Amino acid sequence: MKMVKKLLPLSVGVALGSITVGAQASGFQLMEQNASGLGNAYAGQAAAAENASTIFFNPAGMTRLPGRQVAVALNAIRPSAEFSDSGASSAPLGLASPGGNGGDAGDWAFVPNAYLSWQLSPRWWLGIGVSVPFGLKTEYDQGWVGRFQSQKSEIKTVDVNPSVAFKVTDAVSLGGGVSYQKAQVKLDRSAILAPPIESRAHIDIDDSQWGWNIGALFNLGTDTRIGVTYRSTMDFDLAGTIAFTNAPVVGVTSQGVRASAEVPDTLSWGIAHQLNPRWELLGDITFTRWSKIKTVPLVTTSASALIPANFTLDTFNFQFKDTFRIGLGANWKWRDDFAWKFGVAYDKSPVEDQFRTTTLPDKDRTWIAVGGKYRMSKQATLDFGYAHLFIKDPVINQQRGVVTPPLQGNVVGKYDSDVNIVSAQFTYSF
Repeated sequence: MKMVKKLLPLSVGVALGSITVGAQASGFQLMEQNASGLGNAYAGQAAAAENASTIFFNPAGMTRLPGRQVAVALNAIRPSAEFSDSGASSAPLGLASPGGNGGDAGDWAFVPNAYLSWQLSPRWWLGIGVSVPFGLKTEYDQGWVGRFQSQKSEIKTVDVNPSVAFKVTDAVSLGGGVSYQKAQVKLDRSAILAPPIESRAHIDIDDSQWGWNIGALFNLGTDTRIGVTYRSTMDFDLAGTIAFTNAPVVGVTSQGVRASAEVPDTLSWGIAHQLNPRWELLGDITFTRWSKIKTVPLVTTSASALIPANFTLDTFNFQFKDTFRIGLGANWKWRDDFAWKFGVAYDKSPVEDQFRTTTLPDKDRTWIAVGGKYRMSKQATLDFGYAHLFIKDPVINQQRGVVTPPLQGNVVGKYDSDVNIVSAQFTYSF
C-alpha cells in the first residue's frame, strides 16, 4: 500500500499539471494509454488484459489480475508536420509573411498514465485509472504565412476513471466505469481588427464532463479470449475568453466566448490467442464515431465596444467522418523472464482533404511497432516499446479570405508528416 500511496498521487499530479500532446490516433484521439500495448501497435487491447491498464481498454479484464496491481507509464511522442507552400498561400490584405512555411509544427510531448486494480473477492474487482484520452498541439514559427488561421493550437484532457469488474463465470466477465474528464482548448493566431494593423488573438476555453465505459471479456477455452468494449461520447460546453493584443480599437481587449463540441464514442473488438507456449497472437477492430463533430461555432458571451454578445466570431468547419482502426500483433516468449512484442496497424483519419486545417493537418496513418516485456521479479514487470507512424503527405487548401472576411488568409500546399513514439511502463503486483 505504501507504493500505491506514492505512485498514484505522483502520476495524478503530473497529469493534472501540464499535458501537451500531439494526437497519435486518428483526429485528436490518443491510443497511448499504456506502454505495454505499444509494442503490439495496441492490437487486441480489449482482450489482452495483461496489467491494470486494462481499466481504460476493457475494465472487464481486471478479473485476470489477482490481488492488487499498480501500473505507471510514460509515453514520449514526437510528431512532425512540415508545411510546404504550393505558391498559392498568402496573408490577408497584402500583409508581409516572414517565416514562410512555419517550420516543423510538431515537437516532443509526454503523456503519463496510472492505474490501480484491486481484487475484493473471488468475483469482484475495483479499479481506477488516470489517463489522457484526447490531445493535440501544433505550433508554427512566428510570422508564418498561415498565422491568421493558427499560430499555436492545443487540446489538453485529463480523465479519471473509477471502474468495477465482475466475474460472472470462468468464461464470462463484465466491467464498467464512469469518467470525469476535464478539457482545455487554447488557440493563438493573428487577427485583423483595424486594417492593415496585425493584432494577436488568444482563445482559452475549458469545461468538465462525465462519461462512462463498459466491457465484456469471454474466454473461449484456455487459449482464446475475446473482448468487446465501449467508451461513451462526452458533450463539452467550453467557455472562457478571447483576448487581443496590439489591438488599436478602443474597448477591444478581452471578452467571453464559448464553443460546444462532442468528443466521439468508440466501440472496440479484440482477440488474444495463445498459439503455442511461445507465441501469442492479437488483433482488433475499433470504430470511432467522429461524425459527431461537423462545425464548431465560436460565439461571444459578453459584449465589447466593437463586438456584441451572441456574435459568431468564427466557425471551425471540421466535417469529420467516422473512422475505423485495424491492428495485428504478436508476442514471442524468448525467455521465461522476457518476451518480444511486434505489431502493425492501419488507422483511418476523420479528416477529409477538402476540410484539412492548419490546426489538425491529419491523414490516414500506418503503424509499425516493436517492444519488450521484462519480468524483473515475481511482482515487478517493465514494459517498453517503440512505434513509427507513416503518414502520406497530407494536402491542404484552406482559402479563408485575403481581401474579404474572415480575413484569415490562404494556406495551400502539403505537409510532410510522421510520428515516433517511445514508451516505458512499470507494473507492480502485491
